[in-house]
Amino acid sequence: MKSRHILVALAGNPNCGKTSLFNSLVGAHLKVGNYPGVTIEKTEGRLKYQKYSLTLVDLPGTYSLSPYSPEEIITRDFIIKEKPDVVLNVVDGTNLERNLYLTTQLMELGANMLIALNMYDEVLQQGTKIDIKQLQRILGCHIVPTSATRQKGLDRLLEHIVKIYEKKILIAKNKLSYDPLETDTQKLAEGRYAFINGAAQETVQYLNKPITSMTDWVDAVVINRALGIPIFLLVMWAMFQLTFKLGEAPMVWLDTLFGWLSGLVSSLLPAGLLNSLIVDGIIAGVGGVLSFVPNILLLFLGISFLEATGYMARAAFVVDRLMHKIGLHGRSFIPMLTGFGCSVPAFLACRTLKNPADRITTMLIIPFMSCGAKLPVHLLLIGAFFPAAIAGNILFGVYFFGIIFALFSAFIFKKFLFRGESEPFVMELPPYRLPSLKYLLIQMFIKAQLYIKKAGTTILFVSVLVWALTTFPSLPEHYEGNFSPIEYSLAGRIGKAVEPVIKPLGFDWKIGIALITGVAAKEVVVSTLGTIYALDEADLDDDDALALKDRISRDPIFTLPTALALLVFVLLYVPCLAATVVFHKEAGALKYTLIYFGYTCGAAWLAAFLIQRLSSLFF
Repeated sequence: MKSRHILVALAGNPNCGKTSLFNSLVGAHLKVGNYPGVTIEKTEGRLKYQKYSLTLVDLPGTYSLSPYSPEEIITRDFIIKEKPDVVLNVVDGTNLERNLYLTTQLMELGANMLIALNMYDEVLQQGTKIDIKQLQRILGCHIVPTSATRQKGLDRLLEHIVKIYEKKILIAKNKLSYDPLETDTQKLAEGRYAFINGAAQETVQYLNKPITSMTDWVDAVVINRALGIPIFLLVMWAMFQLTFKLGEAPMVWLDTLFGWLSGLVSSLLPAGLLNSLIVDGIIAGVGGVLSFVPNILLLFLGISFLEATGYMARAAFVVDRLMHKIGLHGRSFIPMLTGFGCSVPAFLACRTLKNPADRITTMLIIPFMSCGAKLPVHLLLIGAFFPAAIAGNILFGVYFFGIIFALFSAFIFKKFLFRGESEPFVMELPPYRLPSLKYLLIQMFIKAQLYIKKAGTTILFVSVLVWALTTFPSLPEHYEGNFSPIEYSLAGRIGKAVEPVIKPLGFDWKIGIALITGVAAKEVVVSTLGTIYALDEADLDDDDALALKDRISRDPIFTLPTALALLVFVLLYVPCLAATVVFHKEAGALKYTLIYFGYTCGAAWLAAFLIQRLSSLFF
């Protein structure tokens, strides 16, 4: 009796819309970027259709099955070893000939292949005419026109998957007389290209094709040698301006809400440990981090929009010449850009770099890209010490400093540690596409969900831990020393122990505690400061509702040079614990992890020291 479970593997070129199609079919909301290297490992999704349970596996985007890159190996091994019931080959209809190279290799493997002719709406808009029936006869498999973004052709696609599984649709399995495991020699490749060219000549007519498309017109400016980098900087500047200006009002509302909540809990609970735990530990810690949710969502909205339109691919292309001067190439810039969101996927994205020296170098500089977890710290300090009119400029400056420092570090690494020529950089520039509002809102919702989940787990746990460490042991009743209650606590003693190391930077023991806990997650720097300042009655002046940024701005230790030094230190020092674990796993050697930890912390200390001393001359 046939199983009611169908295993479907999705294979296709980068930028063919494979992951978008996967999302549309299974209801998942993976990150969809309009550049290669987004899906760097296989991802599973499940759905019910008719009487069957379908497991869809989104394989990495790859141009071929030659076993040279990690994505090629993952895709090839899965199809050969797992033997999926159906291989759904997602083909970009607007770029048919290039996509069919992978198709010929899937044919050689004798896979039960079904082709999703994706972006078919764009094919029709271009005036291109494809004889689908004839192409089916040539390839020996069924072809279903689809549009993943418009969710067209999905039901028909699922229907075909079931029919192939039930053998109601027979696959010709035309192997083109090739050996599927043969090395990809020039003769074999030429045979494939000849087959593809003949198939295209016989089935594709380009009607009313414009000599110059809108993409060509825009690219003439956007990737211009002289204008490309200034335009990229302008785009990033505008994004940070919007992040601050549009997020300012909601941030104030949330600050007010948590201040009101603190007052409410204080009035309902008697003074004591429980009151302090909830008000000073949980609300002050977690609430301080959640106040920045609007700004974080706006930043991720901007990044998601730039990725989905295809502009980020242009950014990598534009900086390629600059990257070559420091020993890398434009492909390294894609993981760096991913690092604006989170260092974990950025480290994983380095798998697309085939040269080991380039891969390790890129991984070592990703920590200097300001991830979303660092944003609350930046927003807190910038909001406390800079006027709102220039806040966006300062935030842009922080991110730009991170990029410059990363490029400088890459130059050092390639000059002294990882010498050798970088591989040539060849990258497809996909056509510009306007992402749907639904997709952008889904991406915002996912980021909000992850951020709130993190606030309710890691940040909550660390906030309670910091509260306990700053509360116990309590000051003896007849204590005659010079320590305040919080300095007498275990956290205070730890802070005092590390203070000599960070004092040259203008930091005190409070900042020291925050930096230590920030190794768990960078948002915890904010929650730790929130808890410490809520407990330190000397800083409160009997005003429990005072926002954290106002509290730190009134602390004598927090001068403008100190705030700038802390901005730089948080930007540069070792990322969160999860990112460090992933780095160690991906780097594959302890020596690289030691370099990663030592260099980030050492660079952070030195840069913060220089910033603090130089800015002290002017402020």
